[in-house]
Amino acid sequence: VIKCLISLGLLVFSITIIMAAIFSRQTEMAKNIHPIFAFIFFWFLIIWLAMMEGGQGCLVGLQPLDKSVYVKSHPVTFKNTTLAHKDDNMDRFIVGRQFLVVLVIFLINMCGASIKDAEVLNLPTILTEVFLASGVAMMLTTIIVGQLTAQVNAAVCMLDFINSYFMLFTCYVSLFIEFSGMLHSVYLVQIIFARITGKTTGSSKPPRSRIQDFFFWARVLVSFAILVFALAVTLQALFDGNTNMWSGVPSAVSVVIFFLLLSFVGLMDGMQIAAFALVNLPEEELQIYPRTSANCKLIFSDQNLQAFLIGRQICVACFMFVVARISTLNADYYNNNDNIFGVSDGLQNFFNTGLLGAVVLTVIGSLIWRIVASSFPIAFMSNPLIHFIIHTCLLLEKSGICSSAWLLAFCHKHIMKYQIDEVYIGFAEKGAVAEIGAGVNEKGQDEITEIDVSGKSWGSVDSSQVDDETVVPV
Repeated sequence: VIKCLISLGLLVFSITIIMAAIFSRQTEMAKNIHPIFAFIFFWFLIIWLAMMEGGQGCLVGLQPLDKSVYVKSHPVTFKNTTLAHKDDNMDRFIVGRQFLVVLVIFLINMCGASIKDAEVLNLPTILTEVFLASGVAMMLTTIIVGQLTAQVNAAVCMLDFINSYFMLFTCYVSLFIEFSGMLHSVYLVQIIFARITGKTTGSSKPPRSRIQDFFFWARVLVSFAILVFALAVTLQALFDGNTNMWSGVPSAVSVVIFFLLLSFVGLMDGMQIAAFALVNLPEEELQIYPRTSANCKLIFSDQNLQAFLIGRQICVACFMFVVARISTLNADYYNNNDNIFGVSDGLQNFFNTGLLGAVVLTVIGSLIWRIVASSFPIAFMSNPLIHFIIHTCLLLEKSGICSSAWLLAFCHKHIMKYQIDEVYIGFAEKGAVAEIGAGVNEKGQDEITEIDVSGKSWGSVDSSQVDDETVVPV
């Protein structure tokens, strides 16, 4: 209770100073547009992020359930699952949704990130620096309100949670992003690793025709070009010291920090996939790899799994915010100086949005690591850093810094009149859905799941639905 109250107090304080900064025009976005629009856009993005975070868990979790069970009681949920579960759409949705999540976090950072030397509510400088200037307030607000609260309810109220056209809109946007080919460079990496490991790519669709094949590879090449260009622009801005990196940090150090953060995000994205890929590996075979065995036991022992997933969510979101900050170009500098690579003002304004940094983070800091983890789970879990990361995630969850999410989820559930899924489909059908909890996470799910591994060995988690052959389809 004490942890929850402290967490709630920090959340209220964080929201208060962010709103004060927005309405006093002391954030990156509010200084250029009317504060009311920045305020509305900020909360729209938080709500949309919540829908994406909880919605993916619902779509993956409802896969084994007969859709006729809820076609009448939840018609919009039926539309969502029918769209997402068609052919390879679920995997494509996850790819597009991953970029969308990163992009939304970048935009939230623009809305709420304070300008230099911002002062609000006559607060002591140390409080302003710790919570506002560093971005801690925005991280807490986004993680608690925009992620964990939604995930708590989505884990048990899947049918009600996605019974909205907002989720249908999110599905279409995610699928369109994947179809656009912006992220197709990751498929090239997947094909390479599939050849190395001898695994199939797992697509349920028939082989592509020549025209489809041409269209696919054209998108791969365009995507690769976009990725290279995005990385070049970001690195140029970092080396020039013209990003929103905290003042006083040398350019070379900024570049090192940038790649270190991409690696840490990638490790945390891939480690849960690698861990679940090893769930059914015989224990005697796993003992050959002591470090991998120790890491798997640490994750799946007692109640560590749920704590790890929550702590991991906090870590990933925090690192994403830091990457968003240090990779977003300093608009004030480029508005008064030569544009990067001599591009036009219009294109420079596009660079300033941070979209290029979002592309780099999604591909290099997330999707590629998932493919590596799925292809080489034992080697991935043998990384010495994995043990440290697991303990960090467990410590963050134990601190209770985000425990107010449970209280907010309780309030949210009653306001929206959500019912647990058993009310609609019964306990027998719900049991079938719960069995794929491990599979949900292996598919790239970041959400909280109700997996009970108390009193069991680490390898006793049911992973009958886990597909360790692919992370994204070709």
